[in-house]
Amino acid sequence: MIQERISSVINNIAEVCKQNGRKPEDITLVGVTKYANVDQIAESIDAGLKHIGENRVQDALEKFELLSFMGKIVTKHMIGHLQSNKVKVAVEIFDIIESVDSVKLISAIETCAKNIGKKIEILVQVNVSGEEQKSGCSVDDLESIIKKAKEFEFTRVSGLMTMAPLIEDKEIIRKCFASLRELKEKLAEKYGSYPNIDLKHLSMGMSSDYEIAIQEGSDMIRIGRAIFQDE
Repeated sequence: MIQERISSVINNIAEVCKQNGRKPEDITLVGVTKYANVDQIAESIDAGLKHIGENRVQDALEKFELLSFMGKIVTKHMIGHLQSNKVKVAVEIFDIIESVDSVKLISAIETCAKNIGKKIEILVQVNVSGEEQKSGCSVDDLESIIKKAKEFEFTRVSGLMTMAPLIEDKEIIRKCFASLRELKEKLAEKYGSYPNIDLKHLSMGMSSDYEIAIQEGSDMIRIGRAIFQDE
């Protein structure tokens, strides 16, 4: 069943890309495994999923250990809010941290990465919609994080991430995604010459709105429900 759902999502991605002059192979599908157990995650990896995203460090620690024991290899994304006291473990177990939202957090990540000699890829999460309940830095604070990051050696800023409002109005969702794309383009032009600033990724789009996200330039979509929904 999970294999069928993954195939359905991949086929839909291909169709959306075809309609918008994009290449399906340029879209990274991240399976959000927040509510999936280890067996389901293993099944998804066997079905071809190459990236998974976890929201909580403690859950990830347990699941990743079991997946390693099972011989499953996958790129691991931290997509949930990251607390300062979890940074050390997050840097150790994740390949990409998508939820960086402050100068304090990015500085802590750099320190932990330097201590273990690990280059870590990050995305800056931006609260484009301005909703109080959503994580992410404000649009006004985004550039200060990029400025700080350009000083670092072990932390590489590879793009931006956002979540659109959970509403029916597709034009508001589209505007949110388009705004992040415009921010990325502006900052890439301004800071792209720094060795550790490579704003190539836009992580935006989930099960309910990834088609719009792809239309607006997303190359990294985070899909949970459409893959791991209750059978």
